[in-house]
Formats: sequence, C-alpha cells, structure tokens
Amino acid sequence: MDDALDRLATGKYVLITSYRRNGTPVATPVWVVRDGDALGVWTAADSWKVKRIRARADVLVGPCDLRGNPTGDQIPATAEICDPATTARYRELIARKYGVIGRLTLLGSRLRRGEQGTVGLRVTPVP
Repeated sequence: MDDALDRLATGKYVLITSYRRNGTPVATPVWVVRDGDALGVWTAADSWKVKRIRARADVLVGPCDLRGNPTGDQIPATAEICDPATTARYRELIARKYGVIGRLTLLGSRLRRGEQGTVGLRVTPVP
C-alpha cells in the first residue's frame, strides 16, 4: 500500500471520485500531498465534493492529469473532512510542493474565501 501512496503523493494531481446520493460517481482532479498513511488534499469548503463526502465517505482515488483524465487505476479509499489545524498543515505542504503556483493559488483563495473558506480532505486507502 505504501508504494501506491508514494506514487499518488508524488504525482501532481489525483482524481477523487465521490458519489452523489443516487450513487452516480463524480470525479474531480485535485492537488495532493502525503499525510502519513493517507493523502491530503485541499478544496473549497462549499464545493460539491465536500458535500458528497459528508453524505458518503467512500471514494476512489487514482492518478490523473490536469484535466482529470485518469493515468492509472483508481483504488478504494475513505475521505474525511479535516479540522482547521490539519487544513492549515495541508496548505503549508501544498505551498511547499507546488512552489510559486501553489502559493499564489493559496493566496488568491484566502483573499476570495478567507481562512474558513477551504478545508482539507484526508483520503485513506482501504487495505
């Protein structure tokens, strides 16, 4: 499982597939960082993926390109919405991993939405 996590965490994007209430899958590309035995992503707090994950925590996660085209197999995982401290840590990790583009994106988001306008998602693969 560590090899799969390493491959996903070192990639630039992962595809998180969450599910609507009726079971329809919805895939979204996101930036990713490693968080111990899980992956960390950062997103808008009012995004549909957050609403879907609140209702149903099981997701699929796999590598993808910028446009969300899969570049490998997806694996089953569970996602949870993080507390403010973990979200702040994910912001720091994203700024470090993605450099200037990451920092500018984080700044723009903070100016538009404020600190409370984004959340971290902890995605843990199912063994």
